[in-house]
Amino acid sequence: MLETQDNQGGMHGRPVLDVDPFSQEARDNPEAFDRAVRAAGPVAWIPKYGVWITGQDAVVREVFSDWRRFSSAYGTGMTNVIREEPWRKPSVILEADPPVHTPNRKVLSRVLSVPALRRLEADFKREAERMVDALVERRRFDLAEDLAFAFPFKVLPDAAGLSPDGRHHLMPYSTLNFNAMGPKNALYQEARRVVEEQGTFEYVSAQMREENIRPGSFGAEIYAAAHAGEITMEEAGMLVRAFISAGIDTTVFGIGMTLVALLERPEQWDMLRADPELARPAFEEGLRFNAPSPVIGRTTSGPTELAGVQLGGEEKVLMWLAAANRDPARWERPDEYDITRRPVGHLAFGVGVHGCVGQMVARLEAEAVLRALAARVKRIHLTGAPEKVNINWLRGYHSIPVEVEPA
Repeated sequence: MLETQDNQGGMHGRPVLDVDPFSQEARDNPEAFDRAVRAAGPVAWIPKYGVWITGQDAVVREVFSDWRRFSSAYGTGMTNVIREEPWRKPSVILEADPPVHTPNRKVLSRVLSVPALRRLEADFKREAERMVDALVERRRFDLAEDLAFAFPFKVLPDAAGLSPDGRHHLMPYSTLNFNAMGPKNALYQEARRVVEEQGTFEYVSAQMREENIRPGSFGAEIYAAAHAGEITMEEAGMLVRAFISAGIDTTVFGIGMTLVALLERPEQWDMLRADPELARPAFEEGLRFNAPSPVIGRTTSGPTELAGVQLGGEEKVLMWLAAANRDPARWERPDEYDITRRPVGHLAFGVGVHGCVGQMVARLEAEAVLRALAARVKRIHLTGAPEKVNINWLRGYHSIPVEVEPA
């Protein structure tokens, strides 16, 4: 419901969207929620949490593009990490602004450069083909668990130099990370209980240390930068942590939702099979159509105006990327999934100085999976209803039961 409260509510003149973005209803009906956010106007106040929300492309871009007015240093989730105790030490890449952000971003960008990723491309391709061959031989399997999850959980930790032992901790830790970015609701409490009972915090702390990183890996290159004086040793450990907490789930769910979009549209799958070069556009369009990380936050560094609305200082602004990625002011036929579209400019990876530094890794992983599957599978059939995840800050599937027809 869109309304304007009076002075007694302390919100005079502020457009209000009286919803809970993190309710079960919103998770069960994501497209309806996204439409409501766009319809609320350029920016609206959510009284339940005392935050702003925007789902319009132009407004989201304005917020992304001005880190001085809309800071990441207060945390990119609901918690103001400067004023409140965060569940873990803030990230030096995601939850930092220049100048702290700059050297860390520079190191991570070099480690994940195009030449570095080209060296991994053959390994990713080979592993994707191996996994897909084994699954096609089985015919019936879970597309989410056995491929969309299994592939990134193998190749990214390998590339980062993490030990093969204890990787079952990766998913619970990442799930807590993304639940913690939302409200401290039952989803957060359950995720925290799981990692505490399993000893996951101890695992992550150990994996961040240099002595546990495999030589020649991304993690080793990060520590080499610390030894060269570009960043501190503590910052190096925090950058390694980013591979554990932020680099897997979003890719997993992005691949899974892209595959569901394709199997629900056989004509799109046939186009991909006929032209493997459409693998990258298929993933990009998948991210636009169903953003796995539908929201990211910023905090006003002081009073400012956004889209004609006056915002106060240190107020959270939730950029609802899933809504903005279907903004009809930006996209033609926004509610259609079309792999022949050129979805250049979608917001799933962000823009500006805080644009996702690992986006090329995600693209490389997804392309390897889509190419391998399209080369070996004529048709994918659901054998049951896909099951959605329940995570505050993410969308996706934890189960996609299928049967495939080999090519």
